[in-house]
Amino acid sequence: MLTLNQLDELLHKSACDYEIIRHNEPILKTEDADKYFDSSKAAPAFIIKTENGFVALIVSAQNGKIDFKKTGSNIGFATFSLADRLDVKRATGYETGSVPLIGHNLPCFIDKKLLDFDYVYGGTGDSLHTLKINPENIVSLLDGKTVEISKKEMV
Repeated sequence: MLTLNQLDELLHKSACDYEIIRHNEPILKTEDADKYFDSSKAAPAFIIKTENGFVALIVSAQNGKIDFKKTGSNIGFATFSLADRLDVKRATGYETGSVPLIGHNLPCFIDKKLLDFDYVYGGTGDSLHTLKINPENIVSLLDGKTVEISKKEMV
């Protein structure tokens, strides 16, 4: 688990293109995010339970509802579902909703769609700060694998 200062130091030493944005209240919904950044470029980190343990899935907010089962199957997992709150805390040390893009220490799969943006916005591990970062930096820092995300079909 990284503190905000440790995250800042890691990103600085790694010569990342980033900014840590402070806000006065936690971001709980899109309207909150829009006060500070373009929420269409949000990149939430989901913790996923698989048959091999936990992984992080960083996705574009533009995907809408994700078909986790199909996405997991495409990546090569038989079991691929959102971890519950207790598992998220156990696996990462962070509360659900505060999982950082960098510093969760899990294998990571990153939505290819994020690479279309100059910057994306995501968690820092601190509910009052958001990380603005070049998505290429996320891939390289996490040694992440870029993947296609399957969306749920709207019926």
